[in-house]
Amino acid sequence: MSTSGRLTTHVLDTALGKPAKGLKIDLFRIEGEARRLLRTVETNSDGRVDGPMLEGDAFLTGTYELLFHAGDYLRATGTGLSEPAFLDLIPLRFGIADQTIHYHVPLLLSPFSYSTYRGS
Repeated sequence: MSTSGRLTTHVLDTALGKPAKGLKIDLFRIEGEARRLLRTVETNSDGRVDGPMLEGDAFLTGTYELLFHAGDYLRATGTGLSEPAFLDLIPLRFGIADQTIHYHVPLLLSPFSYSTYRGS
């Protein structure tokens, strides 16, 4: 079944006031108690992923998780982090209930906080 829905994301570094370039993101599908890795991507110079994370026949209803490798990104920017870092891996678990719409899941990041929302 082909659909018009898709999943996108982007990351903004609110401490530096710019897009988070080079941040690794893993996408998982949650199946019961198991997580199945669907893909791994890295953000571009605009803090976005080149193309949708999911679309077409792969865009199915269900529970998913985006795992943002924030600690690696923050260290690469020269941000002094404690060890262990306060924020290292940030998991965002969410549900896709409608295969026909666009789900946009952005992350606003700093060394000591983050927020997300369902964007458009």
